[in-house]
Amino acid sequence: MTETADPIPLSALNHYVYCPRRCGLIHMEGEFTDNIHTARGNAEHGRVDRIAYQTKQSGARVEYALPVWSDQRGLIGKCDVVEFWPDGTVYPVEYKHGSRHKRADIAICDDVQLAAQALCLEEMFAREVPEGALYYASSRRRRIVRIDAALRARTEASVTAVRRLLQSGETPSARNDAHCRACSLNALCQPQALSSLRGSASGLATLFTTDD
Repeated sequence: MTETADPIPLSALNHYVYCPRRCGLIHMEGEFTDNIHTARGNAEHGRVDRIAYQTKQSGARVEYALPVWSDQRGLIGKCDVVEFWPDGTVYPVEYKHGSRHKRADIAICDDVQLAAQALCLEEMFAREVPEGALYYASSRRRRIVRIDAALRARTEASVTAVRRLLQSGETPSARNDAHCRACSLNALCQPQALSSLRGSASGLATLFTTDD
C-alpha cells in the first residue's frame, strides 16, 4: 500500500463481494438507503454495546466496537466484539441480523469481512487469528468461521479488487440478479430498468448494422 492511498473500510469488502456496483454506489458516490434488513442490522449493531455479553471461554476479556486497522493492506474499521482469551487467543465476533442459515453466496460476504478483521488483528497484536464467529440475531447462534488459506486468499483478492474499483472512479454496471431483490439500494440502482435500457440499446444498434 502506498502512503497516500486512503484506507479501505472493512464494510466495503462485504459490499463488494455482495455486488461491486453496491460497493461503488456506497463508497464512491456516498449513496445509501435503509431497508428492513439494514434497519435491523443497525439496531443489532447498536445493541451489542448494551448487552451483557457472555462467552463460553472462562476468564476472557471482551472488547466492544474495537477500532482495527492494517497498514500493510490499507484497511480500517471496527470489530463488534473481540474476545481476548487467557491463553492469548484473539477471537473476533461479528454481529449480523437474520439467520445463520444463509445461501453460500451471501454467507461469503460476511466471512470475508470477518477474515479482514482477523488480518487486522493479526497485524495489530502479532498473533495468529485462525478462527472467529458470526453471531446471527434471529437464530441467536454463532456460526464458526475458520480463517483458512482459501478464505484468506479470497479476502486478499477482494481488498485488491476494491482498491482497484475505488481508484478507477467508475461505478460498475447493474447486473440485475438474485442479489438485487434484497439490496437496500434497489430503488436507487434500478437494476431492472438499466438492464432493459442496455437491451434496448443493443437492439437498436443491430438495426443499423449492415453486412459487407
